[in-house]
Amino acid sequence: MASMFRAASVAFFCVLSFAAVAQPVKPSASTQGFHSRARLIGGGQQGEHWLAGVEITLDQGFKTYWRTPGDSGLPPRFDWSGSDNVASTEIRWPAPKRHEDAAGVAYVYGKQAVIPILVRPKDPTKPVKLTLALEYGVCNDICIPAHADMTLDLTGADSERKAIEAALAKVPLPQKLGAQADLSILSVAPLNQDKPAFAVTVRAPSGTKPALFPEGPENWFFSASHPADGDRFTVTVEEKPKDASGSVSLRLTLVAGDRAIETEVSLDANGQPR
Repeated sequence: MASMFRAASVAFFCVLSFAAVAQPVKPSASTQGFHSRARLIGGGQQGEHWLAGVEITLDQGFKTYWRTPGDSGLPPRFDWSGSDNVASTEIRWPAPKRHEDAAGVAYVYGKQAVIPILVRPKDPTKPVKLTLALEYGVCNDICIPAHADMTLDLTGADSERKAIEAALAKVPLPQKLGAQADLSILSVAPLNQDKPAFAVTVRAPSGTKPALFPEGPENWFFSASHPADGDRFTVTVEEKPKDASGSVSLRLTLVAGDRAIETEVSLDANGQPR
């Protein structure tokens, strides 16, 4: 009888242990990942939106990627489908930094990045709950995919508002081509090279080292050289669709110091300015 009791006790303990192991982990606002930690943060209301943000903190020497990663890397991917009372989420991307190594040129964030999110509720009178499945890349020598499941109830608390507003201040401001400002993209002009290429002449404040980030539509890939004389970049069309036709929109983001602008220009199907 005693042995039967011990056997039954062991079996019961095993069932409890299995249930504990099998119990799904409830998502929280913060998730530890590969050499990184991802966190959802809230900043209270701003007009018709809630201010939120995705904070990625990286170990020393590691980096993550902008919406366009450059020659290599993984851009962040956001899945908000599990959220409650959310009509839309608008991602506002702070300007990246240019990182060059043996793998090429990457457009990155380092140390700690906050990506602001403007959240519009379906019903402003009801609570808003954000649920995010985040995919992002973490890189030192090689790029490793990371995943984070997070959830956050948006409330009137604005403890992270300063961090979100500081990140919003780094989002490039839209500006027309040729704008007469101390930070501007003045002109684009074709170049005669083996690959389609064009010169981008810029103006930047004295003492800064400007960086240019070109972004085209899907399956168009561009590179931007460092300016030899400080105010002219060479942008090269590295790849483009064979069946490209019509007008192609190209976004040029210019960063100098803690300021950034973005300018839209048009290319023809051959990759030359229109």
